[in-house]
Amino acid sequence: MSSAEIGDTLAAVNASLNATSAVALLVGYIMIRRRALHAHRAAMVTALSASALFLVFYVTRVALFGTHEFAGEGGARTLYFTILFSHMVLAVAVLPFVLRLVYLVRHRRFHDHARLARWVFPVWAYVSITGLLVYLLLYQVYGYR
Repeated sequence: MSSAEIGDTLAAVNASLNATSAVALLVGYIMIRRRALHAHRAAMVTALSASALFLVFYVTRVALFGTHEFAGEGGARTLYFTILFSHMVLAVAVLPFVLRLVYLVRHRRFHDHARLARWVFPVWAYVSITGLLVYLLLYQVYGYR
């Protein structure tokens, strides 16, 4: 397997982790609305684990193989970089809030957790979904080779 193929495989793994996180976040949201606390917790641990693994694999992939150039042009290029920029900024911004949510639950401060989660959930979901979208645009729709 060439280094390019390894990098592409890691990118696909990262896309799968983003998709897993997005689905787990949605399930977690549904479960908390149903007051199914154990199911909510399991879904959120899955979302957190998938996002943490994504971060590890992403940093590894970029460190070993670098980034890829987007091959689209015109409006597609503008759309891609708009999505990518918002994804990157919000991914960095949401991390301390996700960690705060974990802290609040660990310290049994559920009211504070619920209040903050109302704001963090849509941002985290957006980051997960746009991460998958970035992969699809970069590797599948416009392929960089």
